[in-house]
Amino acid sequence: MNGEDGTKRELMDRLGEMRKLLAKIRISAPGSRPSREDLKETQEGYWRLVKAAETAAGVVEERDPLKKGHQFRVANLACATGREMHLSSARLDGLRIGGLLHDIGKVSIPTELLLKPTRLTGTEQQLLITHVRSGVEILQDIPFPWPVARMVLEHHERLDGSGYPDGIRGESLMLESRILAVADVVDAIASPRSYRPARGIEVALYDIKGFRGIRYDPEVVDACLHLFEEKEYRLPMDYD
Repeated sequence: MNGEDGTKRELMDRLGEMRKLLAKIRISAPGSRPSREDLKETQEGYWRLVKAAETAAGVVEERDPLKKGHQFRVANLACATGREMHLSSARLDGLRIGGLLHDIGKVSIPTELLLKPTRLTGTEQQLLITHVRSGVEILQDIPFPWPVARMVLEHHERLDGSGYPDGIRGESLMLESRILAVADVVDAIASPRSYRPARGIEVALYDIKGFRGIRYDPEVVDACLHLFEEKEYRLPMDYD
């Protein structure tokens, strides 16, 4: 078994653990009112699910050292942004899982493409884009009580229809997807990549300001900016 086959097998094992957890624990649907006993059991089960999602994300990120921690940082920033926007605790729970798993489909991308020290060609970019649908396929049979697969599908879409894979625009995009899109681009710009050094958080915030209301949801951008500029939020790992 080669390294990439081993990574895929390990990822499938971790996702299998998540399926078992979801079969054992009871996570209430948004709007329901569990008893105090149910709530305690649900909270404990949910955090076991989070740990399993973190492990699954880590398996994928091991193939690209410069992306290590990316899915964790995106989940962290997305949840902080969601709290600023007063999302319910149930939606924040789903947003965290979606953030941790948003790039899970990159397990299907050749390592040499992920580590290429120069910008991708058009053909290579088209191959990279397939990670979104691959992620959906990987997650589609896991019975999450939140629309995690849809978040994965839409996190590279943009308000103006310029994103991928389907060019979905505006209010057709789920709010959680719009939050993930901003969190993802902030960390991507602020962090180093195989073909460039880190550009820093100031450049990242400048980008989302410039495309506020164009590519990115204005309310999401405002909430994210407020975190950094007023509440001194910092990404869990700094590249400034």
